[in-house]
Amino acid sequence: MATANFDVVGIGNAIVDVIARTDDAFLATHGLVKGAMTLIDAARAETLYAAMGPGIEVSGGSAANTVVGVAALGATAGYIGKVCADQLGDVFRHDVRAAGVSFSTPPARSGPPTARCMVFVTPDAQRTMQTYLGACVELGPDDVDEATVAGAGVTYLEGYLWDKPAAKDAFRKAMKVAHDAGRKVALTLSDPFCVERHRAEFRDLVDNHVDILFANEAEIESLYQTDGFDAALVAAQAKPARINVLTRSAKGSVVAANGAVHRVPAEPVAKVVDTTGAGDLFAAGFLAGLAHGRDLPSCGRMGAIAAAEIISHIGARPETSLKQLVKAKLG
Repeated sequence: MATANFDVVGIGNAIVDVIARTDDAFLATHGLVKGAMTLIDAARAETLYAAMGPGIEVSGGSAANTVVGVAALGATAGYIGKVCADQLGDVFRHDVRAAGVSFSTPPARSGPPTARCMVFVTPDAQRTMQTYLGACVELGPDDVDEATVAGAGVTYLEGYLWDKPAAKDAFRKAMKVAHDAGRKVALTLSDPFCVERHRAEFRDLVDNHVDILFANEAEIESLYQTDGFDAALVAAQAKPARINVLTRSAKGSVVAANGAVHRVPAEPVAKVVDTTGAGDLFAAGFLAGLAHGRDLPSCGRMGAIAAAEIISHIGARPETSLKQLVKAKLG
């Protein structure tokens, strides 16, 4: 098998995040489901944007957050996602490339504008997301560059992308290209509401097409419809060759593969400020660890270190060198 051009290539919704602090009263006033990601239309996006307080704008989307984290940890990363040829599209492209990620998906020249996600962070650090997908709905199989995917050690797919038919075809093409080239496919389930929308299809993906699964406690319980985490862990282990990476917030994480179960503690955090991107950066740390040849428990530690950094401040971009943090804690 040829040497990989990238350690990780992410495929996902290319979104500009607008992150602002708020309170529970604001959520109630605007009928927002706390802690969830809700898809909205253009009119709703304009209404919420006008009502929200001052925000931080940065390129985002789950898989984009992850590949930026991968690059920050010294591994090579690429990204496939659809933006429009507009101002926010230019912001997204520049921001991702400046972070060291290769991004060459052609922008849409017509149709809806670049996507944006309004992230409302309450004092308890929970984030409630309202997402207008915009140009993301245009992503299709023609945007999946076969050479890029075939040249990636791991192709990382975000579950959020599964909401649109053309994007499903892009998923299927990417998985086939990756496996035909002898590469690995990773999937993040993204959100329990996302799992509920697509449970049967996600079960098929996870059981038959995915080599590395990322999920939090609520997502894995929803996928297997269990009453608790332990039962979901048992169900996940039915495919022993798959690496199951399951996060449990302050309880740490569990990495299960080939009959072995590794329990990894959470990294201490002085104060949890914003959980936006925690799962994305955990995946970044884990995948960067794999790229660097670390064992599974150490990969879990790298994920925990990256997630702890990201929840200590507003936004899903590291403010401290992740490479230095990992070196100090793991060597």
